[in-house]
Amino acid sequence: MSLPHAILTALVERPSSGLELTRRFDRSIGYFWSATHQQIYRELGRMEADGLIRTLPAPRPARGQRKCYEVLPAGRAELARWTAAAQDPKPQRDVMLLRLRAAAVVGTAGIEEDLRRHLGLHERQLAEYEEIEERDFPPGRDSAEDRLRHLVLRAGIDLETFWTGWLRHALAEFAALSAATGPAPSPGVPDPAASPGEPRSPGRTGASGGSVRPGGPGGPGGPG
Repeated sequence: MSLPHAILTALVERPSSGLELTRRFDRSIGYFWSATHQQIYRELGRMEADGLIRTLPAPRPARGQRKCYEVLPAGRAELARWTAAAQDPKPQRDVMLLRLRAAAVVGTAGIEEDLRRHLGLHERQLAEYEEIEERDFPPGRDSAEDRLRHLVLRAGIDLETFWTGWLRHALAEFAALSAATGPAPSPGVPDPAASPGEPRSPGRTGASGGSVRPGGPGGPGGPG
């Protein structure tokens, strides 16, 4: 149910047409609550039918004119109710962390290259957030509304800062493992260290393809 509330938030901030709303999502709310343009338009129709928003009367009706939406009292009340209601955080699901866990038992081919790619993506996102912060939240903008919006942006900055730091650490670990055990073998290439007729145990393959000890008990790297 969060997309309707994201739309209500945006329309309380400023009445908008569907096209304007999708552009605003792309520039702001979409960073932390993504939605396709089709989803937004579909939800606008439902919310209008439910009496949460309405189409503003056009000063001069014209063929093809864009509808502009505003929030009705029922929509504002629903947004206030939803904002005040307690909600639990969602469980984390991250494919890269799962792939790293799997790499501990099947080998790391392809992982290091993708870690570098992810680092580049997170570095670009961090730079974009920092540019927005400099542009939209200069010193002296300290109204309650600005401080809360800045808090949301700071969450994005802090999260991207974490991921760039973690990815650099992960790449350093891969470099250390590679120096200690040699580069990971390509998929399907036999390990020359294995004796003929004695395939390597897949349960001990580490980050560079060598034999390493898995993570300790508990946590993302430990036995489940």
